[in-house]
Amino acid sequence: QVQLVESGGGLVQPGGSLRLSCAGSGNIFKINATGWYRQAPGKQRELVATITSGGSTNYASSVKGRFTISRDNAKNTVYLQMNSLKPEDTAVYYCNARVTTMTFREYDCWGRGTQVTVSS
Repeated sequence: QVQLVESGGGLVQPGGSLRLSCAGSGNIFKINATGWYRQAPGKQRELVATITSGGSTNYASSVKGRFTISRDNAKNTVYLQMNSLKPEDTAVYYCNARVTTMTFREYDCWGRGTQVTVSS
């Protein structure tokens, strides 16, 4: 069984920083393209950032220059460094990844999310 588990969320003041982690576990051969999404109360889930297996990145305009997505393939982990946080960044953050298992099957996996609250 393959799982993605997010961690690193919490309460932070405006202007502060957090680093989210998305760790894959189970029968994983490779984590392919990965994305961080977020969903604020009453709003649709939106894409925040993506990273390919080769390390190419893309960001939503609302976070460009403040957030950085990265990955450690040896640890099957993807990170989201969030700086200069704003109250409008408050949301549940989810990671999504295309995972290849040891038996070379592919799955589209979602984590359960981690809450980020930006408030003074």
